[in-house]
Amino acid sequence: MVAAMNRQHRSILQATFSDFCRRFRFSSLLKHMLTAMRPSPSRLCVSTVLVSREDEFSSRLSSRAGFRGCSALHYATLADDPRSVRMLLEAGTMPVCLTYFQEAQARREAEERRKFPLERRLKEHIIGQEGAINTVASAIRRKENGWYDEEHPLVFLFLGSSGIGKTELAKQVARYMHKDVKKGFIRMDMSEFQEKHEVAKFIGSPPGYVGHEEGGQLTKLLRACPNAVVLFDEVDKAHPDVLTIMLQLFDEGRLTDGKGKTIECKDAIFIMTSNVASDEIAEHGMQLRQEAEEVSRRKLADNLEDVQKSGDVKISRQFKDNVIRPILKAHFRRDEFLGRINEIVYFLPFCHSELLQLVSKELSFWAKKAKQRHDITLQWDRPVLDLLAGGYNMHYGARSIKHEVERRVVNQLAAAYEQELLPKGCTLRLSVQSEDPTEHSAPNLRLEVVGEDRSSRTLDIRPPLSPEH
Repeated sequence: MVAAMNRQHRSILQATFSDFCRRFRFSSLLKHMLTAMRPSPSRLCVSTVLVSREDEFSSRLSSRAGFRGCSALHYATLADDPRSVRMLLEAGTMPVCLTYFQEAQARREAEERRKFPLERRLKEHIIGQEGAINTVASAIRRKENGWYDEEHPLVFLFLGSSGIGKTELAKQVARYMHKDVKKGFIRMDMSEFQEKHEVAKFIGSPPGYVGHEEGGQLTKLLRACPNAVVLFDEVDKAHPDVLTIMLQLFDEGRLTDGKGKTIECKDAIFIMTSNVASDEIAEHGMQLRQEAEEVSRRKLADNLEDVQKSGDVKISRQFKDNVIRPILKAHFRRDEFLGRINEIVYFLPFCHSELLQLVSKELSFWAKKAKQRHDITLQWDRPVLDLLAGGYNMHYGARSIKHEVERRVVNQLAAAYEQELLPKGCTLRLSVQSEDPTEHSAPNLRLEVVGEDRSSRTLDIRPPLSPEH
């Protein structure tokens, strides 16, 4: 390193490859000075350290800059010596920093994982599904800390109804693993691969066929990022020949494209989503929640402390083996495919408290839009949340809540805005009111304009096709 910094080419030629890659153990002159100032019988004074550094190494480097982890190639580059750089590269010196930086980065990431576990990160973006989050986080934790089989990729199968968080969980896993890098998340809509000939789009056309030079959709993306998080959305709709290709992909972590080139992707994470057995899972989940709520009510009546939360439900092993596995086997028709899946993750219907969170999140979304686009402040109270949560359909998941809010709230906002009933900069309040309390009619939502004196005025929103128009 001294020879590289001082352009001593003959000394560089005499050095061995191990000398080139030996670590420079002192990060800066400042560290030397701090060491010299410590109480010690054999300590050196600061001036001695400074003179020794300039005489033996170089005076061109900043005394406050850190150079720990640099190799001889780095010092030759800093010295602006092309001949030394060429000699070092020809000798086999790697143009990368030494392992000090990699080790420090690994320590920082491990400390960050301890302080902010993956479960907490995922729960910030996903409502409910604690069982699914814990299962996925545990498997990824094994991979991150080296407790996994390096010869096989990690494979998940997400089961549950539509709109319940399967795709969102896959996106958040990719975001965590690759820090928002777009190529780190590959999404394949398997409904596009329902025919046998469409397998060519997956790995590329064979020689002599149209599109051979373009390559396959999956192989091209995996070649760009071999450790990506790959989502096979609605895998149950794919042709069986596509599943045959996945056997080798899931088992050995490699895939051969139409050109005969093999892509190694053993570090990738493969996630499949499916609606197979969604009705059975939803009904079983609702039954488990009802049983858990009944147990909680009895314990509350008996003043017991260990009250079980309605969301703390788990799918039994008996249900998995006797109900779910036969359905999966009948659909996918092969045990070897199911045997390559590391974790089958179950997504259950939302409980009432989770529905309130979904409604609140959706209303907050539209309140933000109202403020940004029209300078209107939107407010609501708890009865509004309860009323809108009643529009939940367990077969459509969170999408049913989204559509309920659009029908009962956003439609009124759009009509009132069109009829010029909303003054700019006003405050709107959503409230629940029954049309006729004596007839037990279904409650409706109404819009009120809140004045500066806290008084409210109900908006008279006329239907677009009323005779008055």
